[in-house]
Parts: sequence; structure tokens; C-alpha cells
Amino acid sequence: QVQLVESGGGLAQPGGSLSLSCTASGFTFDTYALGWYRQRPWNGRELVADIITPLDITNYSEFVKDRFTLSRDNTKTTVYLQMNSLKPEDTAVYYCYLSNLGGTEHWGQGTQVIVAS
Repeated sequence: QVQLVESGGGLAQPGGSLSLSCTASGFTFDTYALGWYRQRPWNGRELVADIITPLDITNYSEFVKDRFTLSRDNTKTTVYLQMNSLKPEDTAVYYCYLSNLGGTEHWGQGTQVIVAS
């Protein structure tokens, strides 16, 4: 069993910054990808950024590239999403997710990010 605990998020002004973190625990030795999706109002869930752990490759969606940075700590079970130059369209519920080598996905409970002046 995998548990994902998220923290961070909240309210920011346009152009501001927020950070999110996600710690994975439990059966994580076969992790394939660890990262973040988001769901904006009236939209489906979309990938924000993730790390393909066996390859140590980080992927970013076009709409966050050069603004958001995904990193992880030395234990490789916590990822951080630094969000800079926030825009109102970044308002969403952000979900941490982990997928394993077998394709099983696990999700965090979600954390709200609101960007408004």
C-alpha cells in the first residue's frame, strides 16, 4: 500500500509563488513516476510535472515549463513543486500521484491552489 501526503498550496497573487510537497510512504520500491497533476474547474485532470524515477528524467507540461520546478529529496520519496510566476489559470486542485512499474496509480487527497488578485 502506498500513501501520499501533500502539503502546501493556498492563495497567491498573479506573479507570485507557492510551493507544494508530497511525501510517499509504504510500498514505494517499485515507483516508476512521481509528480503532480491538477484539475481546474470544469476541466479534466492534467499532468503538471513528474519524475520518471528509474531514468531520473523530469517532464513538464508546456503550460508550466520555465515557471514550475519539480525536485525531490535525497530519499527520493518526497517531491517538491516550486511554482513561480503564477497565473490565474493555474488555479486548480493539485494532486500528487505515484505510478509503479506495474502501472498502478496512487493519488493524494489534493490541495487547492488559488491565484487571484
